[in-house]
Amino acid sequence: MAGIANGNRNGVNCKSNSAGDQGHRKSCWYQEDIDDDLRWSFSLNSILHEGVTQYQDIQLLDTKPFGKVLILDGKLQSTEMDEFIYHESLVHPPLLHHPNPKSVFIMGGGEGSTAREILRHKTVEKVVMCDIDKEVVDFCKSYLVVNREAFSDPRLELIIKDARVELQTGLEKYDVIVGDLADPIEGGPCYRLYTKAFYEETVKPRLSHHGIFVTQAGPAGIFSHTEVFSCIYNTLKQVFKYVVPYSAHIPSYADTWGWIMASDSPLSLSLEEFDLRIKQRINGENRYLDGETFISASTLSKAVRKTLENESHVYTEQAARFIYGHGSNYRLNL
Repeated sequence: MAGIANGNRNGVNCKSNSAGDQGHRKSCWYQEDIDDDLRWSFSLNSILHEGVTQYQDIQLLDTKPFGKVLILDGKLQSTEMDEFIYHESLVHPPLLHHPNPKSVFIMGGGEGSTAREILRHKTVEKVVMCDIDKEVVDFCKSYLVVNREAFSDPRLELIIKDARVELQTGLEKYDVIVGDLADPIEGGPCYRLYTKAFYEETVKPRLSHHGIFVTQAGPAGIFSHTEVFSCIYNTLKQVFKYVVPYSAHIPSYADTWGWIMASDSPLSLSLEEFDLRIKQRINGENRYLDGETFISASTLSKAVRKTLENESHVYTEQAARFIYGHGSNYRLNL
């Protein structure tokens, strides 16, 4: 896992390099272990903030290739340069497939980008964003200028609470429920929200008629999709009648990323209808997603399709799968 500590094997490392007639200058790099034998690294301008909340480590970096970068528990969450790919892919497919989405519940989403994209939809009347970590939410409200308008939108209700508890104890039903959760990592705060019991007993009962659930589902690349993407897909298949996996390459993740939509109502829109609903329903122009892009995103490679067809693992608390890395709670228990 990555950290922000000079001299460690991972995190931010700075050293003086010769720069020709410029003399000597300090070169700083962020590095994150993707696997035991694979490391992702890029150059930094500065460390803007680092700290530890009750639930996770948090860092904000100013990087040369990706602008501001948010990191939780040593895992890159989003970057100023390409977060629009992730958030447009997460939000717009389920809202566009729903006939008339008015109420949306976000599990997690503390940085505010998911709420920002949802609030672009003209039909949406209420968005509930439920994140467990107040410090992360407050931090993002202060530092991520691009989302300040979303945080001040009167349609947004912010709840600081475990999303699982909020869904279990509440009574309201939602047209769309969005899982914008941290990755399932060992010792992290979110892996229980990827289980069959959670989907079946907590999420599904809180969906309205024609309701749609969507979740980020981890790496979905040709070599990485077997970590959690395929078993989250298979787990949702045990709970919902219609399940649609899709993916997109995100440069800052150094991989293809996956999302999965699920519903008991059919999830089928033609390219033309997808684009028509974008035009009719969404304020502003998408930078990444349109009908043709979604058709491409939901057409998975032969290798990934084969894995999904043959996947038998069901995600439970007792049989959880994790992506590479460890959360701060894991380290505290060592």
